[in-house]
Amino acid sequence: MLARQLEALGVIMGKKKESNHESTFFLNVNRWLMEQSGGSWDNPQSVHYLLDNKKARRQVTDYVGRYLLRTPRIVSYLGWGKYIRYRSPFALDIPWGWKCPLNTFTLPIWLDLFPDAKVIHIYRHGVDVANSLRQRGRREANPSRLSGLYYKLPILHAIRPKSGEFIRTRCDSLEGGLSLWEEYFAEARAHISVLSGRAFELKYENFLGEPEKTLKEIARFCNLPASNATIEGVAALVQKERAYAFREKPELQAFAKRVAGRLLAYGY
Repeated sequence: MLARQLEALGVIMGKKKESNHESTFFLNVNRWLMEQSGGSWDNPQSVHYLLDNKKARRQVTDYVGRYLLRTPRIVSYLGWGKYIRYRSPFALDIPWGWKCPLNTFTLPIWLDLFPDAKVIHIYRHGVDVANSLRQRGRREANPSRLSGLYYKLPILHAIRPKSGEFIRTRCDSLEGGLSLWEEYFAEARAHISVLSGRAFELKYENFLGEPEKTLKEIARFCNLPASNATIEGVAALVQKERAYAFREKPELQAFAKRVAGRLLAYGY
């Protein structure tokens, strides 16, 4: 939601994006960065081995800056028109950015490359996040027609063994999803304390309650010359009923009560 709103306010968010409005270029680079130390989006802590290793961090940062951000690979983010004009994000003279939850853990690498970057951190109730992760994982675990054929014909496995997992097991439970939310939240807060005025943090539920007010603050933070009329139109993308969605389900309400102390530690 916020990524789409930023784009509507004039921020380039990438030419090629996936369903969650994440730039596929930066998403793939972030995944690669996580893999350097055996991490993944649902097991992110190991990236600190990379960040704490000065030599490895320097090599990785140099590679990303020299061979990814300054080569035709960046076309998937810039598009051909902007690539021909600018060649690299380093040369952009217009507002740009990208949305990717993995930035929470890979941010030090990106700040090595873009030391003047500004960061927006939006956070949501932990139970809603945990439930969303569980639902998404179970949807993805359902076999498609093509994968169904793959499992019916064992010979195909001799040609191409299955890659990836059947189920993202950590987030298949509310407890697993909540613990992951805590890790991301704590990591984000650590960055914000260092970035100070270059970070903008907002609570999802408060944003839904006052979208126009918050968007005006975001526009000022990002130095976007957005008119009141534009902001009013963009605010219409907000679905206010999504705030505290867990309250509609007894199972989620009961879980929220069990973990009330943990939620309270992050302002819920």
